Amino acid sequence: MTRVAQEGWRGGLAKLTARRTTRWVLGAVAAAVLVAIPFNASPYTNLQLALVIALAVSLRGMDVLTGHAGQVTLGQSAFFGIGAYSGGYGFAHGWPAPLSFLLAVVLCVIAGVIVAIPAVRLRGFAFGVITLALPVVMAPLAIRLDWLTGGPVGLAVTTVQAPAWSGLADDQWQYLLVLAVGAVMFLLAHNLLAGRVGRALTLIRTSEIAASSVGIPVQRYKVLAFTVAAAYGGVGGWLYLTAVHYIGVDSLALTLSISMLVALVVGGVRSPLGCVIGAAFYILVPNITDKATPGRSALFFGVALLIVLFVVPSGLSGALRAGWSRLLASPRPATPAAAPPSAEQHASA
Repeated sequence: MTRVAQEGWRGGLAKLTARRTTRWVLGAVAAAVLVAIPFNASPYTNLQLALVIALAVSLRGMDVLTGHAGQVTLGQSAFFGIGAYSGGYGFAHGWPAPLSFLLAVVLCVIAGVIVAIPAVRLRGFAFGVITLALPVVMAPLAIRLDWLTGGPVGLAVTTVQAPAWSGLADDQWQYLLVLAVGAVMFLLAHNLLAGRVGRALTLIRTSEIAASSVGIPVQRYKVLAFTVAAAYGGVGGWLYLTAVHYIGVDSLALTLSISMLVALVVGGVRSPLGCVIGAAFYILVPNITDKATPGRSALFFGVALLIVLFVVPSGLSGALRAGWSRLLASPRPATPAAAPPSAEQHASA
């Protein structure tokens, strides 16, 4: 019996090692492809991919709050816009890129903490209403503060330019910068959720009463999750501005928050790949649908959301993981049926 258990343990360990090796190989190949893309793509393609990465960063922060902590938010566009406008202010006044990036993160963290402290005392529908009020208030405020935000016209700035020693075009350099910052943000989120914080948020999502009973400070962790989501929203907005060189009131609108939530659900919650798929869905799919039916992107988003909810509740990333697991699963050999005892065996018995 011990030998059988050891063989089963070794077999499971070998499968786990093979899966990890496969993930590392696929990750390395994907990283090489992403780095090589700007050298073989048009400026428009580089822009579209940079926008996908920027939105994926914002969705990753949203996933920490909604997917892991279980708190549905409709205010992510407010932090996205704050990050973009903060970066625009810094670039317009000649600040270096790291300083404008720091301003965007700090302002979003401060705003996130201010909103989170009273908001986390609420649950469910009430929490969603509080977060919904953020873009509803921020968009008209941005229009009124035209001396700072450009008002309804928006703010156009020159962001990051390729240094002469790089030999790259501006769109190539900006894409690589967005990719590098996005990779770091995804790595930080992975490290955060892989440890004690991730386990605590999972338990809070499952049952706040159970989390409190084992000594987890529920409100403190919910404030942390909200602040992380706000910071990631700000970073996503800064990356968006870096690629587009323009920020308008639409980046603060409630419709963007709703679209982000739809993209996250379609891509798959609690999944880094789901955030990327959701961002690609939001950025790239309208380019296809508008050619067939102009102005019907919102309708297509709604239909896609219903299909995902009914067919693949875990999102497109969950469907891909399930398909990949089935592909890697080795078929088990059929166990031969035991032969019935012969007449001689009955006689000897």
